[in-house]
Parts: sequence; C-alpha cells; structure tokens
Amino acid sequence: MSKATTRLERYLQDELGERSNQDLDQRLEELEYFSETLPTDAMDDDLRVLSALSDGTRYTIVRLLVESDEQLCVCELDSVVDVSTSAISHALSRLHDAGLVDREKDGKWRKYRATGRATALLVALDGTRQCPVRPDQQDRSQ
Repeated sequence: MSKATTRLERYLQDELGERSNQDLDQRLEELEYFSETLPTDAMDDDLRVLSALSDGTRYTIVRLLVESDEQLCVCELDSVVDVSTSAISHALSRLHDAGLVDREKDGKWRKYRATGRATALLVALDGTRQCPVRPDQQDRSQ
C-alpha cells in the first residue's frame, strides 16, 4: 500500500469512525473518476492563459484593453503603462499567443483589442470579489 493510500486510510478512519476496505476502495474509485474527468486537453491552454495574466504589466494591458472596449495602439498603451515600449510589445505578443488579445496592422501602426475570452475572465475575476463569504468559510477568511 502506498504512503498516500495509507494517509487516505487514516483520514477515512477519522472521518467515518470506522473504516473497511470497501470504504477505501469506493473512495479511491470516486477519486479516480474525478481525475479522469479533468479536461486535460484544455489544461495546457488554460494554464497558458492564466500564466499570461499572472504578470502585472500583462494584466494591466488586458485590463486597459477591456475597459477601453476599443483598439489601442502600442503608443497609447506606452503613455499609461510604466514600462518600456519593448516590454509592452513583448507583453502584447505573449497575450496574443495566449488568445487574450487580437492584433491588426493599420498602415505603420499595430492596434490591439481584448478578445471575448479576456473580457470573460476579467468579468469572472471581478465577480469573485463581490461574492459573499459562506458562513462555514468565515473563520478562514479572517
């Protein structure tokens, strides 16, 4: 029996007061089912998106593009984001690769717009700040 299974066995003993091999087998089957239902084909894409948003500059750019609800040029972003033009361009490239911004060439200018996915993610994040704490979780939030 593996170390993890031994810990699960002890946990079930504590939770149920008594434990049988059937309880352990049933719980292992449930956990295996949960593991098999994870969307592994989408996981890499989701992690790339979350990683792209995990940087302050990239997050700020996406937030600006979502809030403006229009295309913005790098020169416009440069005037409000406190990093070099090169850093902004690099951030926009990473955001584009993650599917969070679309880009379009307009003559000598390149313009960027937030995608629907970027907007949905920021709306979801904003919504989580407004969610009330469940009574059973109040002790943890303090």
